[in-house]
Amino acid sequence: MLRWFEKTDEKRPGVISSRIRLVRNWEEYKFPAMLGTQESEEMVRRLEFGLKDLSEVEGRKYEYAMLEDLEELDRAALRERRIINRAAVEKKAPAGIILSEDEDTSILLNGDDHIRLQLLSSGLHLEELWERADVLDDYINERFPYAFDDRYGYLTSFPTNVGTGMRASVVVHLPMLSSGRKFPALIADMSRFGTAVRGVYGEGEENFGSLYEISNQKTLGQSEKEIADVVTKAAIQLTNQEMTVRKMSLQRRRLEREDEVYKSYGVLKYARRLTARDGMIFLSQVMAGAADGLLAMKEPCSIYRLMLGLQPANLQKISDRPLSKEELDIARAEFIRGELPDLK
Repeated sequence: MLRWFEKTDEKRPGVISSRIRLVRNWEEYKFPAMLGTQESEEMVRRLEFGLKDLSEVEGRKYEYAMLEDLEELDRAALRERRIINRAAVEKKAPAGIILSEDEDTSILLNGDDHIRLQLLSSGLHLEELWERADVLDDYINERFPYAFDDRYGYLTSFPTNVGTGMRASVVVHLPMLSSGRKFPALIADMSRFGTAVRGVYGEGEENFGSLYEISNQKTLGQSEKEIADVVTKAAIQLTNQEMTVRKMSLQRRRLEREDEVYKSYGVLKYARRLTARDGMIFLSQVMAGAADGLLAMKEPCSIYRLMLGLQPANLQKISDRPLSKEELDIARAEFIRGELPDLK
C-alpha cells in the first residue's frame, strides 16, 4: 500500500499536503502533565483496548505501539514524517501510537493531551479530512467521554487549543513568492484571515525547500468548518499569487528558469554526495519546474516523498548500520539517484 505522501495530486500542484488535527482529553483523568507513571500507563492501555476494533470500523489496517518500545531512530523518523511532534519524541511518561498502514491517520495517546487525532492527505482536502475526522471523533467519544465545557468547548492542556481543539493546516510550495522582498509583509498580512504562516524546515532564507505551513490561529469562537474554510482560502490565495509570479517569470526569463531546473535535476541525478540543504533546494527547483511544464519525468513522482526520505532518520533507517555525517551525504545522493525518475 502506498503511504499518503507517496501519492501525487495534480489538481493544485502548489499545495503539498493538508492536515486536520484534533486534541481531546478523557474526563476521567487529569491532564497528562499531572499524571503519574502508573496512571499514564493505565490510561494508555485502556484507550488502546477501547479502540481495538478501529480497523473494522474504518476498513483499514492499524498498528498499535507504545512509544517507549520504539527505537529512538524510529521515533525520530516518525517525527520527520510529521506523525508525532518533538514533545512526543522526547516524552518519558508512557505514551502510545495508533497508526494506519498508509500513515494518513494517527492517534497519539498521552502526548500533550490524552488523545491527538491527526489526518493527512496530499493536495488540498481539508473539508474531506474534517468529515472523516468528525466520524472518528464521535467513535472515540462514544467510548471515552471528553472533558468539555458548555462555554469554552473542549478542555485542553494548552489554552491555545481550547474551543474546537482543532488545528487545520496546509503545506504549500512558494519558491518564487518567498524570494521576493515583500514576502515577510505578505506573511504578516495573512493574520487578517485568522491564519499563521511558518516555514516547515526553518524560517526566512534558512527554510530550504520553500515549504510553508498555513494554519488557523484561533480554535475558540469558530466552528470546525469555518476553520477549514479560512485555511483553505488562505492557501488558495497564496498559491494563486505564487503561480502568477511564476507565470511572469516564464514570460520574461524562460531560458534562465529552464537552465536552473535542468541543472538542479542533473545534480540530483548524478551527484555522489548531497547535503540535506542542497537536496531540499534542488528538489524544490525540480518540483517547480515540473509544475510549470519545464521538464517532464517518465513516471509520476512525489517530490515531497523524496524530501521526507532524505531527512537523516529516514535515511538512516534504510541503512543496515549507523552512518556518519559524510556517509549520510553519500547515502542521500544514492537514495535520490535511485528514486528520481528519468526525463522523457
